[in-house]
Amino acid sequence: MSTVTTPATNETAQPESALRFDLAAIARWVQPEERVLDLGCGDGALLAYLSATKRVVGYGIENDVNRVIACLDRGVNVIQSNLDQGLAGFEDGFFDRVIMSQALQAMHNTQGILQEMLRVGREAVVSFPNFAFWKHRKSILEGRMPVSESLPHQWFNTPNIRFFTVADFTTLCDLLDIEILEWMGFDDQHQPLPPDADLNFLATLAIARLARR
Repeated sequence: MSTVTTPATNETAQPESALRFDLAAIARWVQPEERVLDLGCGDGALLAYLSATKRVVGYGIENDVNRVIACLDRGVNVIQSNLDQGLAGFEDGFFDRVIMSQALQAMHNTQGILQEMLRVGREAVVSFPNFAFWKHRKSILEGRMPVSESLPHQWFNTPNIRFFTVADFTTLCDLLDIEILEWMGFDDQHQPLPPDADLNFLATLAIARLARR
């Protein structure tokens, strides 16, 4: 991990409605005063919100220097690092919750980062675009790679290197002895799906809460 930064100021809390819809959903799973690590934390919006509203002690990891600067502007603790290098700088069980939102599909070391998340955290939360969403399947049947709000890039410029589904992720968790405690799924209008919905078919974005078995 190359750079550790310390915030100088704290930003006034944004309302939950100002968060991206999946971050707002994840925030509802976080309990007051937890220790939270946000992997690929972007501009630090989630951690700033959790710090201001739930007194969370949060740290973010982000590789993009402009996003690191944005975190500092929000008063968020941030470490500049490439997540594919792992989380060796953190002790076992140091965090209550480790979050990775819409970044797993861009990771080279998929299995390693999931194991690391549950080494340093009691629980993990992962959100990802579901490539088996019915509109994505329709695009494939029509001979084209899907492009949607959750998959906004064309095949030739996408940062995604892993193309997986809710069913694929479930199988990987079984292989890694990871328990899926809870699912949330959202349609392409950002509306939450019922708990008994077929997320593999109906969810354009899925969020899983994980623990070690």
